[in-house]
Amino acid sequence: MVREEILPAEIAAPVFISPYLEPYPEPWPVPVGISARHIHLTQRDLEELFGPGYQLTPAKPLSQPGQYAAQETLTLVGPKGVLEEVRILGPCRPYNQVELSGTDAYQLGLDPPIRDSGDLDGTPGIVLVGPRGSVDLPFGVIKAAPHLHLDPATARQHGLEDGDRLQILAEGEKEVVFNNVLVRVSRDYLPDFHLDTDEANAAGIRQGQQVLVIAKRLLPA
Repeated sequence: MVREEILPAEIAAPVFISPYLEPYPEPWPVPVGISARHIHLTQRDLEELFGPGYQLTPAKPLSQPGQYAAQETLTLVGPKGVLEEVRILGPCRPYNQVELSGTDAYQLGLDPPIRDSGDLDGTPGIVLVGPRGSVDLPFGVIKAAPHLHLDPATARQHGLEDGDRLQILAEGEKEVVFNNVLVRVSRDYLPDFHLDTDEANAAGIRQGQQVLVIAKRLLPA
């Protein structure tokens, strides 16, 4: 295996010794969006939890256009614990997904895998409890892998397509490098590097902080 090396922090552009990465001559910045635990629901299960015909109530817009944190929350019931007032994000999706940090999962007694959004095969389930009912999900709990949202123009500018993988550097006291970061491209997206709360806290990263995209992965993950 070829080792990937980054020279000390005082060197402006990190240098790589790896056939698997193509460094950008000029690393480019993207903002960080830190995601706390949250739930994505289908319309069917939203109505099971809140009543027939129920619609989510937008409370706060998120960084991605058209997406929002809803006023509605649910209780999560795991094998060994409970988390209350977990926010639902809207609008509704074609599938249910619960995104937790490692700390959240430990409190619930779960050990979900790190997965890209929508990759739910073999994931653990959980019980969702709302004001009008409950739903026992057989699967759908993940720790979301770090990923970068991009609009098509920004992706083209940097030679990227949906599904590509990147290396991202968070400068600071800890100088953390995130490898194998998935690129998601859509006309509905704005540039935003998504981490969960555990990842951000461990790396000393703040909401809205700028990080640097430093290399593109040349081979599939």
